[in-house]
Amino acid sequence: MELEILYLLIPLSLVLVVVIGVVFWWAVKRGQFDDLEGPAYQILFDEEPTKPESRPDAAARETKK
Repeated sequence: MELEILYLLIPLSLVLVVVIGVVFWWAVKRGQFDDLEGPAYQILFDEEPTKPESRPDAAARETKK
């Protein structure tokens, strides 16, 4: 009687292992693990503030006012 649950749990665990393997493979192919140290050091560097680029249509709206 207690062994009947194994007929459900073993296939479910195998499906879960396959899903985890596919997600891991997808993440490796997409380059998620290429640079593991870069993001940790990136917070230490100050970035220069960038000026917003002026768009030609924004300048045209300013002259029409």
